Amino acid sequence: MPRPAPPVTPRSRAAPRAAARAAAPFAGDAAAALDALRRIVRELRVTAARAEDETGLSAAQLFVLQQVAGAPGLSLTEIAARTMTDRTSVGAVVERLLARSLVERRPGAVDRRRAEIYPTREGARVLARAPHPPTRRVLDAMAAMGERDVRRLARSLGALAGALGLDGGPAPMLFEDGGPPSPRALRARRSSGGARG
Repeated sequence: MPRPAPPVTPRSRAAPRAAARAAAPFAGDAAAALDALRRIVRELRVTAARAEDETGLSAAQLFVLQQVAGAPGLSLTEIAARTMTDRTSVGAVVERLLARSLVERRPGAVDRRRAEIYPTREGARVLARAPHPPTRRVLDAMAAMGERDVRRLARSLGALAGALGLDGGPAPMLFEDGGPPSPRALRARRSSGGARG
């Protein structure tokens, strides 16, 4: 037989009120920060969905393809530096672009052991009609903010990630492991023999 709940004493009623009063000085800033995060995440998701619908590529694949087209002949390490991510994550994205024949891998002209990545004609055609991917929009916005604000942003986001208990390991590229693909992306994958986009 379940025990009856203990009676609510004045002290137990006061505890939530005390916690609310303690949080009150930060409530306005917390609400503003949460609202900004909601608007940013929503806009990035809309941008990623539009890019995938128009090109059949994920936001990360489109961003990597842009980097390759902007500097043909990059190695994986150099692409990772340009995309500000780790070599393993970028390598997985490049493999998907290779499977779609949007980039090609060639041995280096000077050092044959060096693998260089070049856009194909089809890759250039896709880029010609592609919108900016979310990562490019974020980087452009940070460039407009200025160095001091970006430094503060990096510290604040790092602190938030730490408070959420997130480790400091490599993070996947934006929306590369995201939600379900758009109908356009599914059609493109079927036409390419089922390769994962």
